[in-house]
Amino acid sequence: MTNETNVSVENNSKSKGSNVVSGIIIAICLVIGWLVWRFVMGDASNFENGDRENGHPLPGNILGMIYKGGVVVPVLMGLLLMTFVFSIERLFVISKAGGKGKLDKFVIEVKEYVAAGNIEAAIDACDKQQGSVANAVRSALVKYQEVKKEGLDSDQAEEAITKEIEQATSLEMPMLEKNMTIIATLVSIGTLTGLLGTVTGMIKAFSGLATAGAPDSAALANGISEALVCTATGIGTSTFATIAYNYFTAKIDTLTYFIDEAGATITQGYRRFKGNKN
Repeated sequence: MTNETNVSVENNSKSKGSNVVSGIIIAICLVIGWLVWRFVMGDASNFENGDRENGHPLPGNILGMIYKGGVVVPVLMGLLLMTFVFSIERLFVISKAGGKGKLDKFVIEVKEYVAAGNIEAAIDACDKQQGSVANAVRSALVKYQEVKKEGLDSDQAEEAITKEIEQATSLEMPMLEKNMTIIATLVSIGTLTGLLGTVTGMIKAFSGLATAGAPDSAALANGISEALVCTATGIGTSTFATIAYNYFTAKIDTLTYFIDEAGATITQGYRRFKGNKN
């Protein structure tokens, strides 16, 4: 009970630390987005007469057109940058969680060792593989040896080994699922922020047209195109975030599947051991 409490406290401490780091990354991405919008896209060379505030973007100048999308654009750029940063971070962590070798071959190797009753070789394979799956499987193998020494019956041993796998998996899952909530949030926030920028841009475009008095189709077209930049950026952010989220979720599901498969093999191996002994 004390060990579980210590693990819980340690996990809470790590969670708070990771949340602080994630918050700092989000702030940095937003600042970088604003700097790029203001000084790269808002450079005077992108506008007529070098006037970025009142001048129109030069014909065909995409950077100037994006800048004219308004103050929502740097927010969208920050969200897009967050999507890239957190996706790269998840790709690195989840790839590392699989271990050094091919995961399917590792699980097959462990199953063969367990079937042969060579638990030490299976543990050595886990040490070589490393990663989250290998850590969880190793914990189950160590528990296998413990219950074997204690001489527990099959049902008690299965319960003990299953509980050990669940605890080991619960320790690995927070690392695997870290920042996944942020990516999932970016899926919806990207589109909504893009629509917000479009709506405010359209309001500004039609307000300017009404103030001018005489209809100006060129000014209206420019205003609409600038507003739609927000929609395009928002949709692009949400699309990339959706692909990343689904990809990483599938990867995590695969890892947990391999853990469950190896755990089932270990419990079955113990049942065979007890059956042969009897």
